[in-house]
Amino acid sequence: MSAVATGPDCKPLRPGAVAAPSEAAALRANHRWKVLGIGVAANACFSATFSGIPATAVFLRSGYHLSNGELGMALGLLGLGVALSELPWGLLTDRWGDRRVLLTGLGATAVWLLVMAALIVPSPAHIPGIALLAAALLVTGLLGGSVNGSSGRAIMAWFGEGERGFAMSIRQTAVPLGGGLGALVLPSLASAHGFTAVFGLLAAASAVSTFLAWRWLHQPPVHDDTNSSSTALPAGPAPLRNPAVWRIATAIGLLCFPQVAVLTFASVFLHDFAGMGTAVISASLAAVQVGAMVMRVWSGRYTDRHGNRRSFLRLCSLLSLIAFTVLAALVLLAAQFLSGQVPMLSPAIVAMLVVAGICVSSWHGVAYTELATLAGASQAGTALGLANSLVFIAFFLVPIAIPEPLVLCSWAGVWLGAAICALIAWPIFLPSSDGRKSA
Repeated sequence: MSAVATGPDCKPLRPGAVAAPSEAAALRANHRWKVLGIGVAANACFSATFSGIPATAVFLRSGYHLSNGELGMALGLLGLGVALSELPWGLLTDRWGDRRVLLTGLGATAVWLLVMAALIVPSPAHIPGIALLAAALLVTGLLGGSVNGSSGRAIMAWFGEGERGFAMSIRQTAVPLGGGLGALVLPSLASAHGFTAVFGLLAAASAVSTFLAWRWLHQPPVHDDTNSSSTALPAGPAPLRNPAVWRIATAIGLLCFPQVAVLTFASVFLHDFAGMGTAVISASLAAVQVGAMVMRVWSGRYTDRHGNRRSFLRLCSLLSLIAFTVLAALVLLAAQFLSGQVPMLSPAIVAMLVVAGICVSSWHGVAYTELATLAGASQAGTALGLANSLVFIAFFLVPIAIPEPLVLCSWAGVWLGAAICALIAWPIFLPSSDGRKSA
């Protein structure tokens, strides 16, 4: 983390100064919630970007004159940018500290989104090409990849083992919170005011979060014994040489494939297949994000109390499998046996999409806590960066891959593929003998 230690008034101490144990305990009790708030704000801003922009997919397609394949490519490159940068940002976080990395990455993201608002938006005089739009979204992902590992490492340093699951789950609520706000606001904003307003709003939010991080994100006190023990190196190998870390990171990445399918193409599915308008689409995607947010907070507290993170992760995989299978069956029924009468099943289809989206989005805080615990708090940046690289490979591959099964098998094939990914992830979450025991 940053080399700046702080006193009980949350201001940086003099170089070389240390906090007394009582001062350190008081600081931890009060200031850690500000650190958690910064993590939530930073992740919410970037989530509003990588989840909110896909929520405008219908307007992206029409405004930039894209085909479904080009739309998938553009959205996929946003995920690829994050996938390519997450691990390097995580390694840099463990070397430089979370404060420097978060300020650098989040500030640069704000500047870049402002550039996009000024130069890379459609207008009556000029429509940016697919190559320019895709490259711009790729850069957005490359810069925004700094947020996840740095904010997660900060929280691991400020919170003890008995409360990390709860704290990390609260941080992870930022993803559905930002995504939900993006789904509610950005499509209507794109429709009424265009993408200058969309990118400008996202830039302003990132700038505000950068200021909050600059003001309050500092290193825990040097003489905080609780922190010293919690950030000690684990007995096992370094994260990139630890099979248990790779196992959990791989399962996290796999279970994100169906989640990404919902985030990137649910708006197109509801519009093209179910015949829903902008209001219903926005409300449905927001319901997914709000439900996931509530479940993440509850699951963090629940697994902290019961020590059953792996069991909870397997349950989420199973419920996701069932939900997407039912959704595929409803779509198949509507398309094959009720041809021309899809509206009869539209409410059930929308409801099941929301249920499936919540099931496949409710586990992240628990999974990231388990992963960071296996790696050790001092190396959490690398482990979280590895997992998020795999997560955003899904954000790259899924939007590109969906148009093909959509042509061959319709939407039923898309959602059945999501169910298969959940099925594959289930056994990977089983405890193994090559890692530390789950908390």
